[in-house]
Amino acid sequence: MEHRKIYHAHVLQFQDKVLIVEGPVRAETLKTLQMHPGLRAFRRPKEQHEALIEISELPEGRIIVARDEHTIVGYVTFHYPDELERWSEGNMEDLIELGAVEVAKEYRSFGLGKKMIQTAFEDDQMENYIVFTTEYYWHWDLDGSGLSVWDYRKMMEKLMQSVGMIWYATDDPEICSHPANCLMVRIGKDVPNSSEQQFDRVRFQRRFMY
Repeated sequence: MEHRKIYHAHVLQFQDKVLIVEGPVRAETLKTLQMHPGLRAFRRPKEQHEALIEISELPEGRIIVARDEHTIVGYVTFHYPDELERWSEGNMEDLIELGAVEVAKEYRSFGLGKKMIQTAFEDDQMENYIVFTTEYYWHWDLDGSGLSVWDYRKMMEKLMQSVGMIWYATDDPEICSHPANCLMVRIGKDVPNSSEQQFDRVRFQRRFMY
């Protein structure tokens, strides 16, 4: 499957700050940038930087970043689901995971998460994919945001809805382990019915168990 990657860049002006939202960013460019020390929700900043570079080198991998000069202050990742997760079991070339969204705390008032995700979907380049994300409350910065688990969930749903992702039911044990966890999905307009049906079989694996 050919993966279309159309680069876009947006300049955002916020009083004394000029921020760039761009992507998909190539590995060569990522190597010239540094991570903000506050980007540690998933890994330590140095390790996360290395992970972004690795993802960008994958045929299907996409990294969208927000940067303040040469410092990455936010990022979004897209890639095939991990082979250890149920979402990979359908062996679907057109199923892509929106894997991580993170913005450094002092930059969260600028709407960077929304702008980064919208950048990834420009020019209809995601219309051949089913894009999904799994939201787990234990990845959320509840302490730093001051939000309750339910308010954070609403914020994440609103963020994903900005590109047409909607809530989907599933019997996945991790998602079902807490009522705030959820599966959000966007099915591109060029995705065949056969892929939708295969995705349904991945979402529900215990439908006929008693």
